[in-house]
Formats: sequence, structure tokens, C-alpha cells
Amino acid sequence: MLRRYCFLLCVVFYGLQSVAVAQDAAALWSQQVQPLFDQYCVKCHGPLEQHSGLELDSAAAVLKGADGGAVVVPGKPEDSRLFQYLAAGSEPHMPPGKQLTEAQQKSVQQWISQLSQVPRTAPVAALPARSFSSVTEAVDVCVSEGWAERGVAAAEAVSDGVWFRRVYLDLAGRIPTAAELDRFLQAPADVRRAELVDRLLQSDEYAVRMRELWDVFLLGRPGRGGREDRRRQHGWWSFLEGAFRDNRPWNDTVRSMLVARGDRPEDLGASWFLYERRNNHQAIAEAVAPLIYGTRVDCAQCHDHPLTRDIRQAHYWGLVTAFNRSKNVDGGAVVAESATGGFVNFTNLKKESQPALMVLLDERVVAEERPAEGEKQVDGDDLYADGGVKQVPRVSRRQAFAEAVVTSNPLLARSFVNRMWFVLLGRGLVHPVDEMNGRNPASHPELLDWLSRDFESHGYDVRRLMRGLVLSRPYGLGLVSGGEVPASAFAAAIERPLTGEQLARSW
Repeated sequence: MLRRYCFLLCVVFYGLQSVAVAQDAAALWSQQVQPLFDQYCVKCHGPLEQHSGLELDSAAAVLKGADGGAVVVPGKPEDSRLFQYLAAGSEPHMPPGKQLTEAQQKSVQQWISQLSQVPRTAPVAALPARSFSSVTEAVDVCVSEGWAERGVAAAEAVSDGVWFRRVYLDLAGRIPTAAELDRFLQAPADVRRAELVDRLLQSDEYAVRMRELWDVFLLGRPGRGGREDRRRQHGWWSFLEGAFRDNRPWNDTVRSMLVARGDRPEDLGASWFLYERRNNHQAIAEAVAPLIYGTRVDCAQCHDHPLTRDIRQAHYWGLVTAFNRSKNVDGGAVVAESATGGFVNFTNLKKESQPALMVLLDERVVAEERPAEGEKQVDGDDLYADGGVKQVPRVSRRQAFAEAVVTSNPLLARSFVNRMWFVLLGRGLVHPVDEMNGRNPASHPELLDWLSRDFESHGYDVRRLMRGLVLSRPYGLGLVSGGEVPASAFAAAIERPLTGEQLARSW
């Protein structure tokens, strides 16, 4: 019996050691080695080019080796060509014409030393998704499990008074008054937080606060030149405030911005999202991508993304194509759409020309009829729902594209969830928030998956999501936790500067 017990202890200890080694190697890769290779190596050894068959854009690719065989011997940097070629005077020497510092070489050496030497086995089947009763429960369970895995001690919870100020700033956009604090503290302790959150989420101040945030997220700071006045005058602010005041499903709000018709009362002002970009279809594409995909695609204009393989040049030009029939109409925030034209090609680095199709990031293609080569399209009144006005085509690219990305696109929910987590907790589950791609994994992948599915399955209910987040344990933590704690652990509050709007309304 004792022998069996000792054997089990050894197995457990060995397993924990393996997990720790793997985590150490993963942290070294993501925090030190990968940024180093991105800066000096991926141009020649990445998605675009693979000199000598070597790819250095992911740890898995490095371990796969090159044309001449393995470049890394796990646990043995001195026997690894990848490390040997970094030394001064080595032949060949990498990177060409550049000598890495001792600290940079040390990072690569440590990473190789930490690589797990446990033989690889068949992939383990993914565990079934867990079930949680609420957003708050999912957050509390997953984040606290992360603390245990990292060996992190969470900060103490803040007092009711500090939490009260925090939630007022986040949901109402201002510092509360002393009288409001007194009323809050007089309410029963077991219900006062939930009751306050419910009241704030129903307030006009909440709608204004969310409009202020999303106005900047979607269009940027207005700056000088009257942009702020034009956004207000043309109904953009009213559109956003109305969407959040009425708790409109987020996918429906996005649909209105992309279709840009204004043919329903609640859609008036939505067209300004496209209109402000003044017929610059590439600027529109670059603004739409973070909204519907959670990631920027700017780097894929001239070639596939140089760092991540899931963003291709075809995706960039697919977005441009979705909007290149659009044209602003003078005299109002109307974005007309042609029923014909807009069939363009793009050229890759090999000078190969390809037709720009409406390819989504998940590789679905929004189908449309294309004219045969040399065929000339005739633009007639019968092609438009509004006849001779010619602003609303019967077959609309914008409409087809919008329906595709708001009804069968999980990234839309992930993008919104990640953005609001950033707003309320100071950092996204994927950070930065507009780099949600294959190169940038979530700090808590199970949690982001669950929150995104839950948001979608509950009809893109913004209030429900916000309520669950601000009532969670991580949201109510203080600023100081035990030891050196990475921000991605959410074991302590992250300091967040007040916006100009919050300061102005708190004056």
C-alpha cells in the first residue's frame, strides 16, 4: 500500500513539474522570444517567406524545424542550431547584419532550456464546455481558477464606498454625490449592489456613457473641425444613445451601421458610421474589421498578414468590396449604394491578380452574381427599390454582407465581450483589444468562449453582460495583491484614467 502511495505521489509530482515547465516555456515564448523573432526574423522566416524552410512565427513552427532538420533540441540550447547561430562570429550568423544583445540571446537560451522534453502523445480531446448559472458565476469561477494555476494571491475586496464610486464612473460616467452614497449605504447590504446596478443600467446617464465610449471606439476622437457637432446634428449620437437606452441587441445595432439605410426610426443616424469616412472604402473596411472580427486587418492590404496566418489579403479586399458601391449623397447623412459595378481585382506580392470576393474571416464567401469577362452592366431604374432615386438597390451588397456577419459570426460577440471587459476591468481578455487573432491568445480562453456564447445565446443582451461583469468578484478587487502579479491574472484592480467626459460631468 505504501509503495502504491509513493508511486502515485511521484506521478502527481512529475505531472505538476511537466505542467510548470510547459507554462514557463509558454510564458518565455510569448513575452520575450516571440516579440524578438517578430522584430528580427519573421520577415524571412514567417507566413510570407520561409527561407530554408524555416518558420519562426510560432513555437510549433520552430519545433517543426527547417529543410535541414531540427533547429531546436528541447532542453539543450547548446546543441540547438537556432541558439548557436545567434552567437557573435557564428557562421552562418542570425539575424544577418545584426548582433542580438546578451540579454536577448539569454531569452532564447532560457526558452529552449525550459521546453518540455516529455514525449508528445496523441492530442487530448477537448473537454465539454462547462455550464454556469450566470455571467457573474462564470467570471468568478474561471478567474479564481486562474489565480490558483498561477499561484497568485488576489487582492482584498474594496469597501462598499469604493465599489460604489467605481460602478458610478463606469455605468453613469461620473463621480456620485455624497447624498447618493448615503442612500446606497442605507439600503440592505445583501441587495444594494444588485439594485444599484439595475437602476444605473436603466438610466439615461448609462446610455450617454455608452454612447461616449462607442463614439470613440467606432469613429475616434472628433478633434477640431466641427466633427463633434456634425455627429450630433446628423443623429449619430442619438442613434447610439437610443440603442443602449433601449437595450437593443448588439448585432441589430451593428446591422444598422453596416446597412446604413435609416429606414426605421431607431436607425436614424446609423449611416454616419460610413458617411464620416467620405467614400474612402479602404478606411471603411479598416474600421469595420475590429467591430465585427475584433482585429485590425490594415497589415493585409498589400499581402497576407506578416505575423498571423488567419488574416489574408483576400480578407482585406473582401471588406473593401462589401462597401465599394457606396457613395455619400450631398445634403444629408445618406449613403447611397449602386446596384452595379464594384468588381475589382487585387495583386499579391507575386504580381498575381485575383478577383476581390466578399470573403469573411472564417472563409465563408458572400455570394453574388458577377458579370462575365467583357460583359457591360446596365444600371437601370428597375434594379432599385426606390426607382429613379437610385440609392437603395434591390440586391444590396451591404445588406448581404451585414446579414452574414451579424447572424453567423461568433467573432462579433467575442469582440464586444472583450471590449467591454477592457472597459470595466482595465485590460481585455485578449490584449490589445483590436488584435484578437491567432497570434494573440486570450488570458482566460474558456471564460471568453463562455461569455461570448452566452452573450449570443441571450440575444446580444448588453445590459445582462454589463450587470454580470460589474457584480463579479474581480471587478470589486482592490489595487494591491500579494507579490508580482501579471495584469492578465485580474487578481487586482488595474488603474484606469478618467476620460475627459467623466471629469467634465463630475465637476
